[in-house]
Amino acid sequence: MSATQPLLSVRNLTHTWDGVHGCRDIDFDLFPGEVLCVVGESGSGKSTLLQAVSYQVTPKLGSVWYDTRDAGFTDLAQLTAAERRMLARTDWGFVRQNARDGLRMQVSAGANIAERLMAIGDRHYGDLRAVAGEWLSKMEIEADRLDDTPQQFSGGMQQRLQIARNLVTRPRMVFMDEPTASLDVSVQARLLDLLRQLVTDLDLAAIVVTHDLAVARLLAHRTVVMRGGYIVESGLTDQILDDPQHPYTQLLVSSILQS
Repeated sequence: MSATQPLLSVRNLTHTWDGVHGCRDIDFDLFPGEVLCVVGESGSGKSTLLQAVSYQVTPKLGSVWYDTRDAGFTDLAQLTAAERRMLARTDWGFVRQNARDGLRMQVSAGANIAERLMAIGDRHYGDLRAVAGEWLSKMEIEADRLDDTPQQFSGGMQQRLQIARNLVTRPRMVFMDEPTASLDVSVQARLLDLLRQLVTDLDLAAIVVTHDLAVARLLAHRTVVMRGGYIVESGLTDQILDDPQHPYTQLLVSSILQS
């Protein structure tokens, strides 16, 4: 993990849906190859933060700066909608809680992976098919399932396919919203191991929203804790989980220990 210039810098980010629910005054930097977990109970503002940072919604206040490949450190508000879409298709990935929201369910697994490559100009059918097969294998899905549709896959396989679809263009940053929440516990554990390996192998930066502190423990270098739309505590993950300072973080950690 590099500790030079941030890949992403968020300052005074605020977005609310109804004047009440959302996130407020969010500040953090994310460095290349670093994983940041955002934890908190339902309604704490975690998902709003993720949507605002990734410009799935336009923040009401504040700024998000990203070290783009072409122009360097850039305020995302200054990009056109088309430029932000291109960024999302190439240098970013998005892993949804429900894999069905991140896949095209009616086309083949291979087409789901190849589609993102085609968006950046790859057109050779044989090459697209070969790369898609390689990524299925990386995701521990048999390559001969290339022509099966996601509807024929289990929930865990669908989630792994969604990850392959996002990582095939080798993005530098991935946004993950509760990536294991809809899966059985045994499937969760295997997927987390796979994610941890991929983050390391590809030197990915990631923001992972989760309510599960075990996910933060396994994946994240740093963790921020949200309550009522604000970050109430932030720091190295082991420090946050082993020696929480804020009463709310102490409550979260103790509830896990008692369960």
